Amino acid sequence: MKPKAVALKYDAAKNTAPKVTAKGEGKTAQKIIEIAKENDIPIKEDKDLVEMLSKIELDREIPPEMYKAIAEVFSFIYKLTK
Repeated sequence: MKPKAVALKYDAAKNTAPKVTAKGEGKTAQKIIEIAKENDIPIKEDKDLVEMLSKIELDREIPPEMYKAIAEVFSFIYKLTK
């Protein structure tokens, strides 16, 4: 099974919700993860969430029904970087 990855970006000044900024599987997923690590961007592994997020078009905000799941991810990241 090929690895999958999705990158999110949230700019509260510009967006009402996080946007999908990159997604892919296999070599593309590995590159997304590599870039995140190089830039000290926290990584959260969640296969189910990646599956859902990978269905969202690039540069689109996540839908409201995903807010709770994404809030949990941002909470995780906040705890890591605090």
